[in-house]
Amino acid sequence: AREEEVRKKFRPIEQLKEEFEKLNMKMETDYEIMVKLISKFNSSASTLDEKVAALYDLEYYVHQVDNAKDFLSMGGLQLVIEGLNSSEATLKEHAAFVLGAALSSNPKVQIEAIEGGALQKLLVILATEQPLAVRKKALFALSSMLRHFPYAQQQFLKLGGLQVLRSLFWQKGMETLHVRVVTLLYDLIMEKMLLEDSQHGEQMEEKIQQYQQVRLVPAVLEQGWCSLVPNLLAMPEHDTREKVLKLVGVLMAFCREHYRGDPALGTALSLLRSEYEELAAEEQREGDKDGYFRELLGSINTIIQEL
Repeated sequence: AREEEVRKKFRPIEQLKEEFEKLNMKMETDYEIMVKLISKFNSSASTLDEKVAALYDLEYYVHQVDNAKDFLSMGGLQLVIEGLNSSEATLKEHAAFVLGAALSSNPKVQIEAIEGGALQKLLVILATEQPLAVRKKALFALSSMLRHFPYAQQQFLKLGGLQVLRSLFWQKGMETLHVRVVTLLYDLIMEKMLLEDSQHGEQMEEKIQQYQQVRLVPAVLEQGWCSLVPNLLAMPEHDTREKVLKLVGVLMAFCREHYRGDPALGTALSLLRSEYEELAAEEQREGDKDGYFRELLGSINTIIQEL
């Protein structure tokens, strides 16, 4: 009776195998799907909505390193780079999104993208009048291109990339980009510092030589980022303040004299210390001894001590 009951509830294994085989026959590989999506994006018969949908789906696939390499071999990368020139803002936005996803932690794609002119096109988007959504995705793609790629960082500085990012701080409505710029600068400076402090093998020495040609910190100092970055401590979001404090801490070795002569920075740090002392105490009362606010308070105290 028990066996009969089980048989009624579940299908036989032979039937399941047969159904799975049929399913597998219909399943497309990632490669095949990307070919179709690229074709859809590139087709003159496709509507704007269809092209955007194709880019949206492509972004999902090119996150994977192997898929991004296939995307490159199919000619998809160059098509997306050309899409950055589109007169349609939504196409430009999604093209930058796909580009950023393909570039992430993928040196082969990074090299091809910079040789294909992607860096110049991204800087043009950030430097010209564009919707915020387009600039967000362009900054995402730029960040993906620059991280762990010293040659791209060098070209970025040569093309005036730091000035382009700095100009965003004087434009209304760009506040949400400020924290992304701060995070990118922090990551690039730390990347170089950590590499120089690491164990030196033959391959590492070559990498260090590449980074030595990237004059990022001198450019940051020349262009007045020492005074620009602390101004962002006035922003109300804890996450923004955290990232700004990290960058101020890293720049301390180079900007200390400027910081000491900036009374507004001293006032801002004092106000933040009072605020986070209260928040950290509240955390502790709730039983969280190593909480988020305590960590922020520690960053503030460290900067005050160093000043």
